[in-house]
Amino acid sequence: METPIPIAWWEKWVEEALTTLDSLRVLRSLRPICLQRVVDDHAFQVFDEMHQWDRSSVEVEIGETTFRKWMHDTPSSGEEIVYGAASGDNEPGVCHEKFRKLILFSGNDYLGLSSHPTIGKAAAKAAQEHGMGPRGSALICGYTNYHRQLESSLADLKKKEDCLLCPTGFAANMALMTAIGSIGSLLAGNSIPSDDEKIAVFSDALNHASIIDGIRLAERRKGVKLYVYRHCDMSHLHTLLSHCSMKRKIVITDSLFSMDGDFAPMVELAELRKKHGFLLVIDDAHGTFVCGKNGGGVAEEFNCEKDVDICIGTLSKAAGCHGGFIACSTSWKLLIQSRGRSFIFSTATPVPVAAAAHAAVRVAKHETWRRKAIWNRVKDFHLLTGIPVTSPIISLIVGTEDKALQASRHLLQAGFHVTAIRPPTVPPNSCRLRVALSAVHTREDLENLAAALSNCINFQDTRIYGCNGYARL
Repeated sequence: METPIPIAWWEKWVEEALTTLDSLRVLRSLRPICLQRVVDDHAFQVFDEMHQWDRSSVEVEIGETTFRKWMHDTPSSGEEIVYGAASGDNEPGVCHEKFRKLILFSGNDYLGLSSHPTIGKAAAKAAQEHGMGPRGSALICGYTNYHRQLESSLADLKKKEDCLLCPTGFAANMALMTAIGSIGSLLAGNSIPSDDEKIAVFSDALNHASIIDGIRLAERRKGVKLYVYRHCDMSHLHTLLSHCSMKRKIVITDSLFSMDGDFAPMVELAELRKKHGFLLVIDDAHGTFVCGKNGGGVAEEFNCEKDVDICIGTLSKAAGCHGGFIACSTSWKLLIQSRGRSFIFSTATPVPVAAAAHAAVRVAKHETWRRKAIWNRVKDFHLLTGIPVTSPIISLIVGTEDKALQASRHLLQAGFHVTAIRPPTVPPNSCRLRVALSAVHTREDLENLAAALSNCINFQDTRIYGCNGYARL
């Protein structure tokens, strides 16, 4: 095995890439537009227990027409949606029908923040003062003091030097991977790099589709060479790293896997990072705000924040809002905002959404009871079913599509919104029910769900983790 490359070399390579971009006059800068705002901390309220409004994030309704189509697995483009029924609107020509109430166990609003009044008020206040804000890409006119404030709070949460806000989590992964793919060509004098000058990217076999698509785009531009290691298999990763002669290595992995609910082996990854000198990148979409004492995510939970060089996250899950971000060094941020196409060519997040997300970061930090509550629900599920779950994402593998669809329809009939996950999202014969827990589910909700589940699946025969070696798409 070759002598490991010091981690500090990565910052040197990024600085060299930035120098090349600057010489080509394509280094891009963010220039915040300052929107006048009145800071009113009296409007910022936090609470120490669940309130009735929290339940609206897990209590939903569907129309009878939708219910019938779902029960018969009839394809739908959503055309059956009706208006006026919930509001009592008696306008002529408006179709009215009965609605069924369901408890939602399919969402990613892990803390129940999407219905928090403080977050809603922040969005409403920003909308009243600025409308949707200056609409344009971040590099043109869409980046404001609201966006900058949100980035700063996220960098602080992730213990990183800086942060780049992106329109979505998917766009964040795409932007990062295309920026990584540009490094080799920039260091090769803005020409196609040789095999030794490319970036060796080591990706977990079950990484999210956005990571996979970003790598594919980087490959098409001939900037990276991909190595896929078996899911969470550190022995396989060590072997691949040991036999790779390329000096620039990056390992990227989901921190908490969205379809299986298992954690990446963070401690072992940190040890391999020291041994091989690779840059460690994690997609912490499902761990941010949920894991760690302060909600810093999976790296905080496993006490290895310093070993993670770049952290991708999302604001559309536990924050209950919308958007994605990349927490990294200032040098990396400059590179991504100059080379990350999905960032450069997307309209920036609307100002009210940025304001709401910033409020969500603050609320999640102060309302620590939400993190305690969701992990109590994880314990409840284990006690009620005997299934050894380890996270709020519970992937109940039942086998065939027919079995998964039948189980999903049974739960629907019982009043639970739990969708069947089928190919191509998961491999054939590993179809599953994906149950997602929330801090605002109650013990009674879990008892009722467990009773309904016991009538359609056998807990003793149910697996919760899929097979190794399968790339999502």
